[in-house]
Amino acid sequence: MNFVAPPSQGRPTPDQVTFHKTELREIVGLYGRMVAAGEWRDYAISFLSEVAVFSVFRRASEQPLYRIEKRPKLRDRQGMYSVVGMDGRILRRGHDLKMVLRVLEKKLIRSVDLD
Repeated sequence: MNFVAPPSQGRPTPDQVTFHKTELREIVGLYGRMVAAGEWRDYAISFLSEVAVFSVFRRASEQPLYRIEKRPKLRDRQGMYSVVGMDGRILRRGHDLKMVLRVLEKKLIRSVDLD
């Protein structure tokens, strides 16, 4: 007996918002740096009808620390990219993903005590 997966499994349907390969490269690059710094340990990706979400976790059993969201309907307004904190507050929103992700990169900058 052969099992053939339905065409929608593993591939986005036309009514789903997804991240483009270049967008994922930016997000996963930041994710890798944060994992190396010991800040993040897990992630999840959701493709929904109005939003694509990349959620990052300190531990898999917790709620996400941050959500990186793409909402194409906001493209002509505030910008389609946003970073949302654990409390639901929008930390940064804009048209350029790289600029929006900078709010999270600030977490990598730490002061070094030379004494």
